Amino acid sequence: MNGLFKDDRFAHYNAAGFRQDLVAGITVGIVAIPLGMAFAIASGVKPEYGLYTTIIAGFLVALFGGSRYQVAGPTGAFIPILLAIVLQYGYEDLLIAGFLAGIFLLIMSVLGVSQLIQFVPRSVTIGFTAGIAVIIFSGQIANFFGLTDVKKFEYFHQNMLELWRQAHTFNSNSIILALVGFATIIVITKFAPRVPVLLVALLVPTLLSVVIFNGRVETIGTAFGGIPSALPPFQLPQLTFEKIVYLWQPALIIAALGAIESLLSTVVADEMTHTKHNAKRELFGQGIANMITPLFGGIPATGAIARTATNIRSGGVSPMSSIIQSVFVLLFVVLLGPYASYIPLAAMAPILMYVSWNMVSRQAFIQIGTVKTGDAVVLWVTFLLTIFVDLTTAVQVGILLAAVFFLKKMIGELRFTKQKPTEAELLQFGQGLTKYAIAGPLFFGTAKRFEDEFPQWLEGDVLVLHMSRVSAIDATGEAAIASLLDRAEAEGIRVIIKQLPVEQRSLLKRSGLYDKVGQDNFYNA
Repeated sequence: MNGLFKDDRFAHYNAAGFRQDLVAGITVGIVAIPLGMAFAIASGVKPEYGLYTTIIAGFLVALFGGSRYQVAGPTGAFIPILLAIVLQYGYEDLLIAGFLAGIFLLIMSVLGVSQLIQFVPRSVTIGFTAGIAVIIFSGQIANFFGLTDVKKFEYFHQNMLELWRQAHTFNSNSIILALVGFATIIVITKFAPRVPVLLVALLVPTLLSVVIFNGRVETIGTAFGGIPSALPPFQLPQLTFEKIVYLWQPALIIAALGAIESLLSTVVADEMTHTKHNAKRELFGQGIANMITPLFGGIPATGAIARTATNIRSGGVSPMSSIIQSVFVLLFVVLLGPYASYIPLAAMAPILMYVSWNMVSRQAFIQIGTVKTGDAVVLWVTFLLTIFVDLTTAVQVGILLAAVFFLKKMIGELRFTKQKPTEAELLQFGQGLTKYAIAGPLFFGTAKRFEDEFPQWLEGDVLVLHMSRVSAIDATGEAAIASLLDRAEAEGIRVIIKQLPVEQRSLLKRSGLYDKVGQDNFYNA
């Protein structure tokens, strides 16, 4: 809990800083509005729920989080798992899963789990991120082509078959609007990069739809009934033991994914600003946000890397910029929410396709995925499982595979070399001396190899093990050393341990094995 509630993010804050935050907050808000609606629709819920999430989560993470610059809200990374929950359990249970995820995040914060996130292999994160991008991109094909009566299924191949079955229902007007949206994105990013590209890419097709294609394409209004001009009332989730039992796993995945993405976002912010975030406090803020947001109908949220970077580039200097972003989006809902009903779904498709394209670290994917190593296997397995099975399985299998390859590598790191005794050693321990150097980790994965060497080691009267390069010893490694001592004692052979590192020696002292070896049998010359 130490440092959890310490907050110096507003230290030395002044009017000049507020002016910078005001500009940054409005800029981020302009970016967040189309993304909030698009991510909600792609997750299988109404667009206003994405806006509610942007407002509430953005405000609460700014208030309780651990970064000066973090902007939280709905993100693309959550889309596959949220859509799967909606399809399997329904929207109401999605709110409960989000609430439980908030509790898990609070527990992670208190337990200091933030430090464990760094142990998730890069090949796993790149693999599932690329898989998520494929799911988001493919999920917009129906809106891009204006297909009708398209059912959503849990698995990727089912959705692809459904698109093929409904391909004949395409709407040429939708295709035109989607292409206009794409063209707008390309032109603006190339010739006017400072313009809020996603908002313009939403407005241009919408205006075209109203003026030319009115009534001939599906819109937010026709699909979802429009967006209310107020936040929904506070409502506690119907939490029961039965629902906790079947929702805790997806909730835990939401929490884990949210923790990873939020901490990655803060790391990006730290690199851009040369500052340092408070990881425990960040997870605490994310936990609070994900517990409160479902009470107002919002979906799970996390730190958004792109919006956080936009915040920094726009001059934001404190959490006030994210608070201003939330207020700006709230004003949009209250004043302009009903007008969002005119937005065609075909205009959302290029936005989400563009986001999914930018999600992928393409260079890193190619670099890792094309080299014949264990990392490539982990990346491809995680990537394919994310697409064809689900994110939960992909992450679990990916981490397990990475651990197996790591253990295999570590087993190969343990090396044994026969050495010629020095004159001093022969003088001190006698001529019947056998000496071996051991290098690498001695742990449960290598203990068997260690024990297999006993017969050739136990040939003389004295065995000297030069262990200066033993990097680690665990309980199984200790047991292997103890087994060697027993074998040596039974055959009347003295074992000398030479230059064992201080850390490993301390471990043997705590376990009692040091006394079994005997102080006189530790040799540092």
